[in-house]
Order: sequence, then C-alpha cells, then structure tokens
Amino acid sequence: MSRAADRLRVVLNHLEGPGHGAIGASFTSGQQNVSYHHPQALRYTFDTDLLSPEQRIAYEEDGFILIKNLVSEEDIDRFRAEFERICKREVAVPGLVVMRDVAIAKSEFMPDQKAVSKLQDFVEDPELFRYCALPEILKYVECFTGPNIMAMHTMLINKPPDAGKKTSRHPMHQDLHYFPFRPADRIVCSWTAMERVTRQNGCLVVIPGTHKGTLLEHDYPEWEGGVNKMYHGVRNYDSSLPRVHLEMEKGDTVFFHPILIHGSGMNQTQGFRKAISCHYASADCYYIDVEGTTQENIAKEVHEIAEKKYGVDDSVTFADTWAVRGRLVQGERTSL
Repeated sequence: MSRAADRLRVVLNHLEGPGHGAIGASFTSGQQNVSYHHPQALRYTFDTDLLSPEQRIAYEEDGFILIKNLVSEEDIDRFRAEFERICKREVAVPGLVVMRDVAIAKSEFMPDQKAVSKLQDFVEDPELFRYCALPEILKYVECFTGPNIMAMHTMLINKPPDAGKKTSRHPMHQDLHYFPFRPADRIVCSWTAMERVTRQNGCLVVIPGTHKGTLLEHDYPEWEGGVNKMYHGVRNYDSSLPRVHLEMEKGDTVFFHPILIHGSGMNQTQGFRKAISCHYASADCYYIDVEGTTQENIAKEVHEIAEKKYGVDDSVTFADTWAVRGRLVQGERTSL
C-alpha cells in the first residue's frame, strides 16, 4: 500500500472512531479553524501519492484547495510578457477571444482603448499554453481527472481598476454552466495568481461546500452599472452562506470543482490584477445535449457569437464549439 493510502487509512480510521473526531486544518489565508468531517466516500479525488489525506478531505468538504508557490516567478513573468505582446498587437493568435471591460476607457498598454479584461482560448499561443502543460500543475490535476487530461478552457484574467460602475466584479457563478461535458467530478480548474491578489484588487470569493449541490440557473445579473459579455451569475442562491476570500501571493494556485459557487469583487486599486487559468477535464468525459436545460441560454449566446465571428450555421452545436478548443496535455484522448 502506498504511503499516501496508508496515511489516509489511518486518518479515516481515526475519524470513524468514537465521537467521530474532526481534523482541524487551514489551507488558505481566508480559512481559520475550519473542521473537516469524514465524508461518506472520497468522491472527488484519486490517490496519486501527491495529495495528503487532509488535502483530500478538505477538497471533499470545501470543493477547493490552495497550493502555495506552485508556479515559478520566471514562468509567470514570461506569461505576463506574452500578454503584453498580445495587447500591443505584436502577435496575432488564431481563435483568441479578447474581452474588454464595458466601462473602462483606458487600456493598460494601448492608449485610448477599452482595457483588455480577459483573454480566452489562448490554446494557439505556444507561450501561454505552456501554463496548461506545466508538470507542477498537471501532477495536481491528475488527482481530480485521472491520467488522461484535456485542457478545455483557457483564460488570462486582467481585472482592471474599477471605473466607479462596479463592472470589474464577476458575479457569483458555477463554471459548469458553460460546459456541455460531464461528469462534473472529473473537471477541475487551475487558477494561478500572477501577482499578489487581495480583497482590495478583487480576489476570488468562494462558497465552500456548494460543489456538493447541483448546477443552478444562470443569467445576467441586474446590475445598474452594466455587466461584461458572458458574465452570467447564479440566480436565487442562498446569499447568506459563508464566503471565503482567497487572498494569494504570486505563484499560488487554487484548484476548484466546476459546481463550486464563486466570483470576484471589484478592483478598488489603481493597478490591473492578473491571473492565468485552465479548466481541465478527463479525456474520458463525454458531451451532452443541453437543449431543455438551464444551459440553453449560454449555448444560444455562444452560437450567436460563433455565427457572427465565423459564419457557422445551425448544424454546429454547443458541444462542437468545445470539441475544437480541447487539447490533450497528458495521456490519451479517449473521448473528448
């Protein structure tokens, strides 16, 4: 039996003993004195000899774990330099989606243009796509997806200083809303801070334990200052549930489940707040038809964008738009 499995058995035996004891642990700057109780089964992780028993139980209970100082400063600086090249239009990336904040007039690198708030689908940029294949990232991803790993959705988020309309906020949402593939438990997001991330510049906010629920209805929130394109939010969730603010240092990385409700606050500083992320899925996952589900609205919006940008017709499905984005990063492409 592996060392990790041995430790896990000891921990679980302890938890199942008299009184059903609990493990106290603190994995993020926003968590203090959190107790993790033994779940019925370890549903969300695999034993790869990497995650400790405490980390596996924390993910079971909370739906996320934060790993400190995982990505090197050198790599992050290279990603930042490539982002700047893209903003300055020194390089053209096929399929790249450049999103701009609806209320920000001043760009970071280009004068008199709306600020680039996000790059999506940078899979054709070799430098940025290196993030998705970093061994230090993939060894953790394998704990959630298994050995056959697809990089499905890539983003570099550049949260701009808020212009006073609060449009730099990202509404509370579940990432699975955007994905027509399942099972959800074999999908995970890796989100790495490219600089210090605090409550002041709009860190991630998560509601621990919500990954145990179901995919909820999403739509644009009714914000008076406006909402950025495709920034859907959960409708009618329990806003009284306790939240955790994930303050992180450069290189820190959080891994989280696609049903976990999360978002981010507005950037109240004068600087831009950067992070890079990738959603991974097991290559054994499969596509689903979202017709008649709560995902119909996002599927329709994606199709309208694809029709306008690429001239696609109705024969192209929501699943098709994802199949062309996915890239194998480890193992075999068995299904997706």
